[in-house]
Amino acid sequence: MNSDVVMVRGGPIFDGSQLHDSQAARFDGGLFSGFVASPETPDGARVVDLDGDILSTGFVDLQVNGGDGLMLNDAPTVETLQRMVTAHKRLGCSHILPTLITDTPEKTHLTIAATIAAIQQGIAGIAGLHLEGPHLSVARKGAHDASLIRPMTDADLAALLEAADRLPALKITIAPENVSLAQVKALTDAGVLVSLGHTDASFDTCMAYFDAGARCVTHLFNAMSQLGNREPGLVGAALASGSVSAGLIADGIHVHTQSLRAAWQAKTGPGRLFLVSDAMAVAGTDAPEFQLEGRKIARQEGRLTLEDGTLAGADLDLTTAVRILKHSTGVSMETALQAAITTPASLIDLGEASMLTEGTALCDLVRISRDLHYINRF
Repeated sequence: MNSDVVMVRGGPIFDGSQLHDSQAARFDGGLFSGFVASPETPDGARVVDLDGDILSTGFVDLQVNGGDGLMLNDAPTVETLQRMVTAHKRLGCSHILPTLITDTPEKTHLTIAATIAAIQQGIAGIAGLHLEGPHLSVARKGAHDASLIRPMTDADLAALLEAADRLPALKITIAPENVSLAQVKALTDAGVLVSLGHTDASFDTCMAYFDAGARCVTHLFNAMSQLGNREPGLVGAALASGSVSAGLIADGIHVHTQSLRAAWQAKTGPGRLFLVSDAMAVAGTDAPEFQLEGRKIARQEGRLTLEDGTLAGADLDLTTAVRILKHSTGVSMETALQAAITTPASLIDLGEASMLTEGTALCDLVRISRDLHYINRF
């Protein structure tokens, strides 16, 4: 008898990099041991029929501001991080970068310390930290508090370099208006993933910052200089530069589906577009609203907005984002899943942690419905 053998078959299997059709995944004692021809079933093995659903490694989300009713800004503690990662695991994520929106130096230091502590305590799924601000442009602040936006000082730089040395991954979103080229080079030399965003910088300025080491762009199209006929802005620079990858909030609200399709077709490689949720406190809950630093954020019909109508993060999960990307662009299922897993994982050097490899636990994988409307875990 092989009562501890499970064969998962009857649907595509995404291993974190590529899609396998017409094969089965074998698990011995709950751990992956390899692919086999789909009809092969050892005597006594339990068979899981996917019925056309997709077996996949979990999503990798590099922009997660909150979840389970909490914002990271509200209480940057290990408990908050645990609740956030648990909420997003239910939504299909295997790894997230908890994201702190522009705040005080004190709150930033507390967040770095809490993230380091959470990782040291072995809280699975926290891949590092994303600091979105405070070194942004007031002109493109979006929902960020303008009173807290400021230039990067020598003390800020030193704190970030120290954090980079202690975290498995550190991503920071900055604007050229408040961060120098020399500071960007120092950060990238230390392994920080520098991302341009919330900026009104010109095409030429953005390209200079890419040359200095910035390798990413935060939520393409949103809160940045746009692609114009005489000035391509950050949007144009992101699409033109092969060294840069760019996150996209594919909810059909932050970016029109036709703009999403055009950007996908226009992007110069090897850098790629990838999916982020930009999730806020309501992720994983039915809450109709929440507070962001004392400001009410309303949730209605997929939108999260301040009282003046400004978009304030997204009400989005990555299963939905994969569906919208696939339907908007016509890309293959493999390509759509790569945008939610492979590309973001490579940006923060997750390696085999995001892959289906020998020894991967079945309980760490997700079953994505074939219509891309929901996920289940084993």
